[in-house]
Amino acid sequence: MTKKIVVTGIGAISPIGNTAPDTWSALLAGASGGRTLEHEWVAQYDLPVTFAAEAFSRPEEFLERQESKRLDPSAQLALISAREAWKDAGSPEVEPERLGVDYATGIGGLWTLLNGWDTLREKGPRRVLPMTVPMLMPNAAAAAISMDFDARAFARTVVSACASSTESIANGYDHLQQGLADVIIAGGTESVIHPFTIAAFAGMQALSKRNDDPATASRPYDLNRDGFVMGEGAATVVLETEEHALARGAKIYAEIAGGGVTSDSYHVTAPDPEGRGAARAVFAALEQAGATVDDVAHINAHATSTPVGDIAEYKALLAVFGDRLHDIPVSATKAATGHLLGGTGALEAIFTILALRDRLAPPTINLIEQDPEIPLDVVTKARPLGTGPLLAISNSFGFGGHNSVLAIRSV
Repeated sequence: MTKKIVVTGIGAISPIGNTAPDTWSALLAGASGGRTLEHEWVAQYDLPVTFAAEAFSRPEEFLERQESKRLDPSAQLALISAREAWKDAGSPEVEPERLGVDYATGIGGLWTLLNGWDTLREKGPRRVLPMTVPMLMPNAAAAAISMDFDARAFARTVVSACASSTESIANGYDHLQQGLADVIIAGGTESVIHPFTIAAFAGMQALSKRNDDPATASRPYDLNRDGFVMGEGAATVVLETEEHALARGAKIYAEIAGGGVTSDSYHVTAPDPEGRGAARAVFAALEQAGATVDDVAHINAHATSTPVGDIAEYKALLAVFGDRLHDIPVSATKAATGHLLGGTGALEAIFTILALRDRLAPPTINLIEQDPEIPLDVVTKARPLGTGPLLAISNSFGFGGHNSVLAIRSV
């Protein structure tokens, strides 16, 4: 028997807010997280891109000093958002063996890894921190959350590039259906705004180079889009069965109705130009949700602002929805937040959840001249979604051909 899986808590620290409510308010207000980087290393390495969308506040401001010292920034951000989500869920009383963690990242503890390498080269092996390996591991965020909340059912980590945290929520759905836990903390995190990654992404022509105007650099669907803006942050949802949530009197934001995970098997960085793998992921999510394409009332698109990626996603959606696609309101929220890589899917799942709760599609900023090859109904000002039951999808696609899609239903 299929169980109804619901969201009872949300948390986020993003480039436009320190909490999920603050981030949502800023998104609706048309804020942008793109800012010039105020770090000495920008000039030191003569970086071709001098801006990004860093977290609204530094994570160490929210943690005890000893916590910060033992965690990479990616795990710090994850712990902050998880604590917010847990509190928002009412700090549910659950047996440790029935509490699980599905938490993702795209890269992991990059700052710890590269700082440790610098220390080894400059000061020798005795100065390398003993905690370096557990801090740089991709599973460090999941481990930190599981220990913070005494979650003993499992602590699992998905690493599927920019599809990671959407996949972690889809996995949380499956694990609850399988009865492996009663409550699951799911989400994703990323903190890799570092000279090394900026140089690497810029070298492959993936980043926008609008150094003179960071706030408008992320331009999904715009005719003059020139790449994504690297973002930083973490987002977390608390998932449980509806039966469990009602029994404890929890508030319910929305239902995670299904998830779809596929692979392009096409190219290590470029998406399948016809979007076939992405389309299959959308179909899979709708099938698991027991829904049809006619049920979808809103789309939160992956829409990174890259010349190739935006068109491939459009073709995927067109293959799924046909001509009806052009009547579905689409929000491309990376225009505001930048691209949080492994953390982006969970943040956008929260945006989709709140869009359904408030029946309000968030705006896509920076769309100056829409690409005629992508004739979507892009929401540029917050728009009501109507009454009655609503179903939305949230898309995430990543390097390596990873595709993850969530189907989310209003309650």
